Amino acid sequence: MPPHLSADHPAAPPPGRGSVDALISQARRLKGEVDAVRRDTRPDGPDPQDRWQRALYDLALHQLDDLDEHLAQLRDGPPPVPPTPETALDVPAAPPAPRRGSLLSRVGSAEWNLLTDEASWSGELYQILGRDPAAPPLTLDELPSLVLDEDRPKLTAMVTDCLVDARPIDGEFRVVRPGGDVRTVHMMGEPVLDTDGSTASMWAVLRDVSELRRSQRTVDETRDSLQRHRHRAQTEHRLAVELQEAVLPPWRGSLRLPHQGPETLDLAAHYLPSSTSAFIGGDWYDALELTDGETLLSVGDLTGHGVAVTSGMATLLGAVRGMAMAGTQPGQLMAWLNQLLDATVQPALGSAVCCRYRPGTRTLVWAQAGHPAPLLFRDGTGRRLAAPAGVLLGATSGAVYEQAEETLRPDDLLLLHTDGLVPGHGRTDSVHRLLDLAPRFGEARTAQDCVRMIVEEFGETEREDDACVLVARVTS
Repeated sequence: MPPHLSADHPAAPPPGRGSVDALISQARRLKGEVDAVRRDTRPDGPDPQDRWQRALYDLALHQLDDLDEHLAQLRDGPPPVPPTPETALDVPAAPPAPRRGSLLSRVGSAEWNLLTDEASWSGELYQILGRDPAAPPLTLDELPSLVLDEDRPKLTAMVTDCLVDARPIDGEFRVVRPGGDVRTVHMMGEPVLDTDGSTASMWAVLRDVSELRRSQRTVDETRDSLQRHRHRAQTEHRLAVELQEAVLPPWRGSLRLPHQGPETLDLAAHYLPSSTSAFIGGDWYDALELTDGETLLSVGDLTGHGVAVTSGMATLLGAVRGMAMAGTQPGQLMAWLNQLLDATVQPALGSAVCCRYRPGTRTLVWAQAGHPAPLLFRDGTGRRLAAPAGVLLGATSGAVYEQAEETLRPDDLLLLHTDGLVPGHGRTDSVHRLLDLAPRFGEARTAQDCVRMIVEEFGETEREDDACVLVARVTS
């Protein structure tokens, strides 16, 4: 009875990429050596032991091919996925590396004598097929009774080609063991010819490849799932970008508001996307001339990323514009905005600053909801405005938001921004970094020049979240 292969080794920790490359080289070198020895054996010799050795050499080459493929998968890893919180929730985990037992799986052997109609099976083959070792081995005519109905034609064709046309057998089929367990078996074999050239017997080596095929299916299904998720993520990103472009102010560069009158604000703004997330966030900026001649300035941030958050941001921004156009003052506007967010189906938190600028008196009336206060730059220095009370939007029902007033002067510069404008720094440190730009702002001629300085200073740094900045310069 021929020897068989087994592999009941404990799982080892995954090696590094260099170690895997070394294992791949060793596997390929071993495959070459096995193939060289295999060519020295006689598949049609009179000694049955030679035939079994040749069969096991063929099987070893198949095993090494599988090992090479799995090592390459281990080295290359699964396809990349956009690193976002959404993908961490939605993308299925990559399948674990196959156990060593699935690479070097159970192997049995058999020989069917066509002249005597006798069969000989190894003990391993009985275990693979789930047969009682005390029972007689099945003949070639009886063997299909173990095979799934849809795979029987495949087995019949392989055996017929071997017996009639002397073709080697190399194929797979599924067998049903007692109890209903289905196993996938890979069969390799060759005919043994008599002195007159007719087929005298057929030998075969059968290998249980169920775990290997299951692992391959898992890898394929995971790859398909990752590709579908990547396509969905790309579609959502495109929709979020289009939605954001549709709702943010259409002006680029600089803007002067109000359009009529001597007292105006020179305005400029910029949106800085996250460098680590493929999804658009909920940050916004806005400047709008109101019906009474005043100017609305606002910035805000709705927590999260993706189409749903961008849609929520569009809803909040639309509400801010509508209420401001109706004459609602910043404190009351924030209270109603909080009520709106509190009533949404999907719970969310947001922060915002809303300002009304009265050009006739150069008065700024403003309120905030858990947001960084505006920064005021005057005569080469800067300071943070004292913030009136106001909690995050959506944090509590019935919240009250206070207002503050600030009288501005010609050439004053007001800076509104969302968190994350200065990457890698907390809110207090970010304010200090922005205030340090005061001397340079004093030399700037326009609001657009100031925005350009901010982007040059902080825009190239890797940021984990989106950010917005809005600069308003008082002209006379």
